[in-house]
Amino acid sequence: MGHAPSTALPRVRVERELSLRAVLTGIALGILLTPSNVYAGLRIGWSFNMSIIALLVGFAVWQSLPGRSKGRPVWTLHESNINQTVASAAASIVSGGLVAPIPAYTLLTGHQLDPLPMMAWVFSVSFLGIWIAWYLRPTLLDDHGLKFPEGMATLETLQQIYQQGHEAMMRIKVLCSAALLSGLVKWIDGFVWAIPRWAPTPVLERLTFTLDPSLMLVGFGGIIGIRVGLTLLLGAALAWGGLAPWLIEHALVVLAPNASGPQFAALVEWLLWPGVSLMVCATLTSLSVRLLQMPRQRPTELRQHKGERARMRFSLTPAAGLLLSMVLVVALQALLFGIDWWMALLSIPLAVCLAVVAARVVGATGIAPIGAIGKLSQLSFGLVAPGQVAINLMSANTAGGAAGQSTDLMNDFKVGQAIGATPHRQLIAQCIGIFIGSVVAVLVYRMLIPDPQAQLLTAQWPAPAVATWKAVAQTLTQGLGALSPALRWAIVAGSAAGMLLGALDSLLPHRAARWLPSTAALGLAFILPASISMMMGLGALLTWLVGCRWPSVTERFAITAAAGLIAGESITGVGASFWEMVRAL
Repeated sequence: MGHAPSTALPRVRVERELSLRAVLTGIALGILLTPSNVYAGLRIGWSFNMSIIALLVGFAVWQSLPGRSKGRPVWTLHESNINQTVASAAASIVSGGLVAPIPAYTLLTGHQLDPLPMMAWVFSVSFLGIWIAWYLRPTLLDDHGLKFPEGMATLETLQQIYQQGHEAMMRIKVLCSAALLSGLVKWIDGFVWAIPRWAPTPVLERLTFTLDPSLMLVGFGGIIGIRVGLTLLLGAALAWGGLAPWLIEHALVVLAPNASGPQFAALVEWLLWPGVSLMVCATLTSLSVRLLQMPRQRPTELRQHKGERARMRFSLTPAAGLLLSMVLVVALQALLFGIDWWMALLSIPLAVCLAVVAARVVGATGIAPIGAIGKLSQLSFGLVAPGQVAINLMSANTAGGAAGQSTDLMNDFKVGQAIGATPHRQLIAQCIGIFIGSVVAVLVYRMLIPDPQAQLLTAQWPAPAVATWKAVAQTLTQGLGALSPALRWAIVAGSAAGMLLGALDSLLPHRAARWLPSTAALGLAFILPASISMMMGLGALLTWLVGCRWPSVTERFAITAAAGLIAGESITGVGASFWEMVRAL
């Protein structure tokens, strides 16, 4: 997925691009797909890029309508690009803090934002990231060392559906079939008959080793690959099969007498510390090494694009947009969280710097280091304003959210550059997308989690990203001295293991590094119930086995089928929550 497409798309004349139907299609798909990322983010801490799904569905809907003229497609190439830009921007709104720092802030302070202020905050953080990406565009897109693999994957899908339309229709059938199957299983489990969570023994059930009938988790396993899937299984065995029984035996975690069923909430309060330490140190170490290895842009390349950057620098509209986004972010930090305006101002240069880092890493590797960016910003504000939870979480949220939207738009700009799209129209589409995403995502979050204090960090809603932000904020505000000696040793051990694995992953040749466990998955397995890690590992293993036997089928349909399984269950789960809320009225 990291290679450039073999056949470049022709630079066709732009007949239709930012059309009303393209925008409305993107809005409709964004409304459908955004709940999936909110649901998945609260369940497993990961989200899914929706660009390819939006491309396939939009193409299938419009190309199935009559109206071809002189062999030209009804739904143009550039309309497809606008459609996926709007939809993916809406779905990526979760990077604005909705499934991480915002719930962590509620858990630590007891203060829950009302829906409208929450929408304004998520939108403002993402809006800042969009304008940062606009100013980064000329330099990063013309840096030949940055391939933007995720954008290239979207471009490759565009190639296939406009050169082989029947392939797109086949993928849509697979996507819809998988979504219907996954949604049906979720509906049966929620409304018809509660599917049993089988466990071999009561002891293993207490340690969360149960079979979770979730096809969404199987779908995520199909996307993450065999290395990450096996690492999740290894991490579950270490954390829940090895460390958890030892904690109970030595009374470091005391369970209720005669406790039955999974004891996730009691055990994760201890296990999350070594898991978070491992993830944070591994990602920061790996990010540092990758930045040191990244080739610098040559002076000739800088001179080559000096004119374009100069024209953008003096353009009034982008400057006004950037200024407005800064004012919004600073004002909302002061109004909503009581942060001093001068401290809120410090979040702006930090957000710009870290968004640049994130965009370059995404361009080089295809991996968005949003978790590492968030932790870097938390550490920075922990030094500047020690002991202040609001600043540590919400000012840091500015950097993480801006970086998330900046990287999403940079991938879209890369696609647009290849097909001759108009950049400012893509920017408008991105703004529309984050507005829709902010409204939909906040409403879905409030519907799913009306009581964060009682619902989050439980077996139903593990919310590992929330646990990570909360743990780092607690450590930076209270200090390690507030933790027990055993927990401090666990943090040291997790940090050391993370630094070692992160350095090896970046320094070793790719052939050797792929045999290392995935540090993100290893740390995540300490925070997720073992049942979730098992089902995701199962999905990865099944996909790998099918790929060994039928590689062409897997290459064509594995990601599409997995996306259908994710969308089907998550949309059904959100719909079920909405139905329960209506019944309670």
